[in-house]
Amino acid sequence: MKAKRVIPAAASRFAAQLFNLITVIALLISLTALLLGKLLTGHNIEFLPFVLSLPPVMLWLAGSIFVYASIAHHPHPRTVHYNKWAGYRFYGVMGSLVVVGAPIYSTIGGWQGLMLVLGLAVVIIVPWAIYDMYKAAREPWQDITLDVAINE
Repeated sequence: MKAKRVIPAAASRFAAQLFNLITVIALLISLTALLLGKLLTGHNIEFLPFVLSLPPVMLWLAGSIFVYASIAHHPHPRTVHYNKWAGYRFYGVMGSLVVVGAPIYSTIGGWQGLMLVLGLAVVIIVPWAIYDMYKAAREPWQDITLDVAINE
């Protein structure tokens, strides 16, 4: 037996924006924590900004896999498109910063090196993600009707 299921346009649009939205939030929280940690510490506690700034990025790096996978098979092709490019952008920049960030951090050192590495991620990802969310919001979304098999 088949049943009709409707996916509202707003749900498809939100799913298209979700990965970018959480990425922007995680990076801005991490940057804020880094700056706040630097303001709270003296010269004796250099590790506090590092300890405060990494958990939001690391938690999102782990959680993003589940968000990406859950949206990857969405029935609306534009939702999948926005999700795919948001993932490419985030994982590409984070992977590149593993390679490029280590020499930067070892050369500059301290919180300045971490600020530069995290700042690069924010400067590359955040404007592009905001622009992508804007594009998704301006796109004409339509409801999708699916035929779903029901087991009795």
